[in-house]
Amino acid sequence: MFDYRLKVFHTVASRLSFTKASEELHITQPAVTKHIKEIENQLNTKLFDRKGTTIQLTQSGKILFEHAEKIRHIYRDLEFEISQINLQHKGKLIIGASTTIAQYILPEILAKFHSYYKDIKIELLTHNTEVISTLLKKGKIDLGIIEGESQSSYFEYKPFKADEIVLVAKAGHPSANKTLTLKDLHALNFIFREHGSGTQEFIQNRLKEKGVSIEDLSTIMQLGSSESIKSYLMYSDCVAFLSISTVLNELKSKTLTIIDIKNFSIERNFHFILPKGEQSELIELFLKFISYN
Repeated sequence: MFDYRLKVFHTVASRLSFTKASEELHITQPAVTKHIKEIENQLNTKLFDRKGTTIQLTQSGKILFEHAEKIRHIYRDLEFEISQINLQHKGKLIIGASTTIAQYILPEILAKFHSYYKDIKIELLTHNTEVISTLLKKGKIDLGIIEGESQSSYFEYKPFKADEIVLVAKAGHPSANKTLTLKDLHALNFIFREHGSGTQEFIQNRLKEKGVSIEDLSTIMQLGSSESIKSYLMYSDCVAFLSISTVLNELKSKTLTIIDIKNFSIERNFHFILPKGEQSELIELFLKFISYN
């Protein structure tokens, strides 16, 4: 029900990228531009300013984004309250999620989902991307939400949420407040995730694209979770690549800091992973709900 042109604007404004919006919405970039132009003509205002290769919201754009958020949530509440009247949703949904997603992103969404659908039982299994894929293939879970980028012909993949991986160290680290080059990474001591981690796979691939092999970096230890890595960093001069989602509290409290790397960033999307073919009513309901949150 959320007006499509408004949805296009909301996606561009959230990503601050016409290209990323077109990929997420599965439409061409000219189509995205056309929808934005139509809104600008209707409101007789400019919504975005171009700054080199980036875009920023104008003051009018910021106002529209604020109201688009409100409208989006009103439509969500309307649809799901009507749905509650028309349908009696019951059953059990088994979700497998990668560690970062299960610990830092899903809890709030699952709590909201339960507030709407109290008769639907959710079971959440937490494993790395490799294990989640295996469980889905064996029919042990109904759907997965993963961090990795490896894809199999057995499954269908849908974007879930944008994420960024950043280089992190304790506050006061010798490299804090500096901008490093990729060559500087060879002088650092790293903590990495375990084999099979989607985050680890993604980091390895992005570094390789820039000519940096993880095997050539100084790896002190491999640990099985972001929490254990964060705790280790507090007591050492090691560094680690971690999802920005996992360190928000530590950045706010200034116990950890982000180290900038010149001309290098790691951006990705978390993905739903589903069996190919028609999905059950509960899966469709959950995917629709999560798209509004």
